[in-house]
Amino acid sequence: MTAASATSDTLRVTPIENARDMRAFIDLPKRLYRGHAGYVPHLDMERRDTFSARKNPYFQHAEVRFWLARRGERVVGRISAQVDRAHLDRYHDATGFFGCLDAEDDPAVYAALLAAAETWLRDSGMQRSRGPLSLSINEEVGLQIGGFDSRSMLLIPYHPPYAQARVEAQGYAKAKDVISYDYDVQNAPLTIGRKLIERGGFAGRVKVRTADMKRFDAEVRTLLDIFNDAWADNWGYVPFTEAEIAVAAKTLKPVVIRDLAIFVDVDGETVAFIVALANLNEAVRDLGGRLLPFGWAKLAWRLLVDKPRSARVPLMGVRKKFRNHPLLGAGLAMMAIDALRENGKRIGMKTAELGWILEDNKATNNIIRSSGGKVYKTHRIYEKALS
Repeated sequence: MTAASATSDTLRVTPIENARDMRAFIDLPKRLYRGHAGYVPHLDMERRDTFSARKNPYFQHAEVRFWLARRGERVVGRISAQVDRAHLDRYHDATGFFGCLDAEDDPAVYAALLAAAETWLRDSGMQRSRGPLSLSINEEVGLQIGGFDSRSMLLIPYHPPYAQARVEAQGYAKAKDVISYDYDVQNAPLTIGRKLIERGGFAGRVKVRTADMKRFDAEVRTLLDIFNDAWADNWGYVPFTEAEIAVAAKTLKPVVIRDLAIFVDVDGETVAFIVALANLNEAVRDLGGRLLPFGWAKLAWRLLVDKPRSARVPLMGVRKKFRNHPLLGAGLAMMAIDALRENGKRIGMKTAELGWILEDNKATNNIIRSSGGKVYKTHRIYEKALS
């Protein structure tokens, strides 16, 4: 091998320093996964906002670093690392995170990327590396280890089959698996939710309603307030901040389907919800992440006129004081799912993804399975001690 060819093959991992690097960071998955059945590129503008300290309120309580791996001038991998003060304040476990891990099928590239993230986390005082979280537990979670050819879904990460072995070869072990369910809106069975409500003595006290879009910001706050209460005991949970709630309300409004944003009231108090978002990935499948010059028109048409026939349910919950009732907790959740099914059939929705759900959340997994949900994707969260 000549000196010139050796130099061109040299693997380098360097931090992102400018807008050009960030463009390369955003563009890499498009080249790596083009043509993969389960992959649709994010919109570039959405990724820029997610990775922007100015626009993503996650950065208000977290330190984040990004790296690119290159062989010569060719970008072959990327990774991020995060130290989340909100997580540390809650758990006091000296755990940092990695995310945005995408690379060519090359063990050396994975080793170099993870080493860069681990070194920075260790230098930041962390004793454990966990991930991938891109960037937080409330955004894109886990490394895909099953369901690679299933449809691409909004805010669910895609990884190729080789990634699992590459990460595990670097000493990472399973911390948790999270499960996503395919829900056949047109053919799912009616649940026993109403019967449980009646058996629990709450007949006539429970009302199911859809979101009031004229009060959208207030409805989002109610939803996330219930979520923060319902999921507070979940492994890894970090509550949404006020700033994150405000950004979520603005970001999600174009893809919230009013008829599939369901609230359940008991004696006039909103205590449970389920919300489905139009699967944006279905609408942007052929845009290559770009809205210019004609992508805006295509996206508007597909969301407002043609309309996606798939949706994702990223959030559902029942307030703690009702969730632990032997009949009412499951009954409220099932009634919300029934309303989602009935309204979805009426508006022509064909399928929904319910998830993700922690593998050991037996109550929620049982409710979804009994409602007709079928496991079709699995993502894994890994951990490694930083000794």
